[in-house]
Amino acid sequence: MTTYEMQQEILRLKKERGILILVHAYQSHDIWEVADFIGDSFGLCKEAAKAKAQTVLMCGVRFMAETVKILSPEKRVLLSHPDAGCPMAEQMDREMILEMRRKLPDYKVVAYINTTAELKTVCDVCVTSSSAVKVVRELDSDKILFIPDCNLGAWVKAQVPEKQIELVHGGCPTHARITPKEAEAAKAAHPGALLLVHPECQPGVSALADFIGSTTEIMAYARQSEASEFIIGTENSIVQHLQLECPDKQFYALSKDLVCHNMKLTTLGDVYHCVRGDGGEEISLDPETVRLARRAIDNMLR
Repeated sequence: MTTYEMQQEILRLKKERGILILVHAYQSHDIWEVADFIGDSFGLCKEAAKAKAQTVLMCGVRFMAETVKILSPEKRVLLSHPDAGCPMAEQMDREMILEMRRKLPDYKVVAYINTTAELKTVCDVCVTSSSAVKVVRELDSDKILFIPDCNLGAWVKAQVPEKQIELVHGGCPTHARITPKEAEAAKAAHPGALLLVHPECQPGVSALADFIGSTTEIMAYARQSEASEFIIGTENSIVQHLQLECPDKQFYALSKDLVCHNMKLTTLGDVYHCVRGDGGEEISLDPETVRLARRAIDNMLR
């Protein structure tokens, strides 16, 4: 079976069986081509909630599939690869945050959406990388504990200096491993290129950037910019996606190490087996976890 033939069979089966396919931006392009929606994790979850389909396939990592289930508990939710987790989402557990709440009783706990369903149950509000500054600024508390990404938290803290924000050491190992030295080297190698980075990068890397934003915002910026060359400071799959979307522009990876190995677990073959009914993993959450985790997400939307 060729790539095209497998894609055609996936498209046939998803239509026949009423399956909605959500594909995170970090997936490979052959998977993009069979998607119903492509984007950042929370944007995909909102699309699932609006859709009529009763079966949703998340081509991403576990916390994303859990968030789909939180927003759409009545739907059958599948994760494309059972081993696709997120090291950042798994860095902290419920007991750790409960202990911190006991030590800092006056603080509201702000959780990045990249957290497990269990962790969300003990947080006050969730944020995305694109909404974090706005939510923190408007939150009815001047004392905030931001988890789990200290780099994203530091970026928010710099933009909302009027609030007392405490950070916990944690974050995305893929983005955090990039150093300012690598960013300087990339800029030297491509002096005419703009540097676009994700706020999960180290503050020293973000300080060198021409634009800081979520993956979706980085892609939109590159599409709309009049500039012709860009260094992409997020997962390297975005370089290829932008090269295909904007063939008249040049895109360079900030580092060969900007690779999310968990995202790369999912293959087109995995998607094929999921829609056939003999692959993936169905996500199950108990009603109380759904209720408590949903509260933090609803607070963000409000």
